[in-house]
Amino acid sequence: MSQEFDFTDNSHRRFNPLTDSWILVSPHRAKRPWLGQQETPAKSTIPEYDEKCFLCPGNKRVTGGSNPKYESTYVFQNDFAAVKTDQPALEVYNSGKDTLKDRLIKVQGVRGNCFVICFSPKHNLTIPQMEIKDLSTVISTWQQLYNDLSKQAVEEKKPFKYLQIFENKGTAMGCSNLHPHGQAWCLESVPSEVSQEFKSFDKYKHAHNADLLGDYVKLEMEERTRIVLENDSFLVVVPYWAVWPFETMIVSKTKVPSVAHFTDKQKNDLASMMKQLTVKYDNLFETSFPYSMGLHQAPLNATGDELNNAWFHMHFYPPLLRSATVRKFLVGFEMLGEPQRDLTAEQAADRLRKLDGVHHYTENL
Repeated sequence: MSQEFDFTDNSHRRFNPLTDSWILVSPHRAKRPWLGQQETPAKSTIPEYDEKCFLCPGNKRVTGGSNPKYESTYVFQNDFAAVKTDQPALEVYNSGKDTLKDRLIKVQGVRGNCFVICFSPKHNLTIPQMEIKDLSTVISTWQQLYNDLSKQAVEEKKPFKYLQIFENKGTAMGCSNLHPHGQAWCLESVPSEVSQEFKSFDKYKHAHNADLLGDYVKLEMEERTRIVLENDSFLVVVPYWAVWPFETMIVSKTKVPSVAHFTDKQKNDLASMMKQLTVKYDNLFETSFPYSMGLHQAPLNATGDELNNAWFHMHFYPPLLRSATVRKFLVGFEMLGEPQRDLTAEQAADRLRKLDGVHHYTENL
């Protein structure tokens, strides 16, 4: 008699329709012992103000200027921007003779601007410790930046096409300054990850006459096994195709192309989801949970398919696997073959869903 396939114990591959790629799931490997690298847990005693911090109010920045004594969210141009607006245009060489160099060596100049967004003047806060009203202010700041850069692209002919807003939280994710902040890189091209999502949106729309993420929201609300949180405007799910152990996606329940299209209720609802999710993250291993997160949305001044196919969502990619000190690495087979995870998306969602909504730090005061 043949055994029935067990998704909680048998290896299988799952398809990611956003990236048009596969991931290997090996749930039985979660039992293996760990003797590898362990991270240093985040410090819990961080001062509200740090005189050595380049981002705290009133302090000097590394390039010599000083921050104002800001009392809320504060945005400034990145002192070490990855792109700049004032570089010369790149003359792209092509012989027109279909040479090997023409076929294989391709390059594009990229102009743009980069910004730092301080979420709070308080050095010792992170998103799960902030008030919902203050997180709503952060979202309003994202909205204002999106609108301002869209306007500059049209009226001042600035080379701005796509605004990638993101946060790297914690030293495990390469954060160089623990002051609560995110970044916004505005480029004259759509980055590869986002571009691939738009190709997938377009492909799905042509095949099914429907929105990929719209259908995915319907499926998740029917099955409910991967939903962690929800409110009127947003779902928080561990995607069926998640790569990172406790990866999540915040996705709009209705079609909203970008933060520029948010109502006040949607801003407050997103702030609530961000806080509740990150509280659960911190409670999972009772540590300040590291992650990289970012917004995916319509390009600036989008029209046509770029606007019609866009569906606002956020990705959270946290590396911790078994404890506050053991993280996942994307190495070996995952670099050379395809991504792999141990516990299933459903198991991860169940663990997150069951966690308390009160921050563990508050409980221990």
